[in-house]
Amino acid sequence: MANYTESIEKLIENLIKLPGIGRRSAERVVNYILGAPKEEAKNLAEGIIKVKESVRFCSLCHNLSEEEFCEVCKDSRRQKDVICIVEKPCDVTAIEKSGSFTGVYHVLLGAISPLEGKGPGDLKIDTLLSRIKQANIKEIIIATDADTEGETTALYLSKIIKPLGVRLSRIGLGLPIGSNLEYADSTTLSKSLEARRDI
Repeated sequence: MANYTESIEKLIENLIKLPGIGRRSAERVVNYILGAPKEEAKNLAEGIIKVKESVRFCSLCHNLSEEEFCEVCKDSRRQKDVICIVEKPCDVTAIEKSGSFTGVYHVLLGAISPLEGKGPGDLKIDTLLSRIKQANIKEIIIATDADTEGETTALYLSKIIKPLGVRLSRIGLGLPIGSNLEYADSTTLSKSLEARRDI
């Protein structure tokens, strides 16, 4: 192991905590930072702090926002009577990149996962049900991941939403079983939304 200074080693250890960053990648990032102008490193640090201080969850759909409501919820051109349910804010970004969805979203902030001790009460399902009951919703699209947790969540949601008399569909073709929405390309997501099926 290289003999790094205490501050460099601490930075490497913190970078390793980031998803997809191993020790060698962390070392490369640190070497880049050391060679970059001080102002660039300062901008990076300030950007991280600003994101942590200013970004919060939209009070309506739980997407990421810097205000009470996110950009999608504030957009008057969106179809407010069609809600697409996703697990994570990054799923909203993935679907938005496809350019094929004009409704609004509801972010659950997770999925049902008994192995991780996460049940329906840990997700933003109560606020979803309130939205469905208070607004004149025509359709709910379930766009949870195609893995075990996502399918479990979709099944649970279908059981509690069906009795409300709203059209219910699940995204269809294009997403491989066991994959995550955030890694799908925009064309695949667009086709999945078009091929959604009633449940």
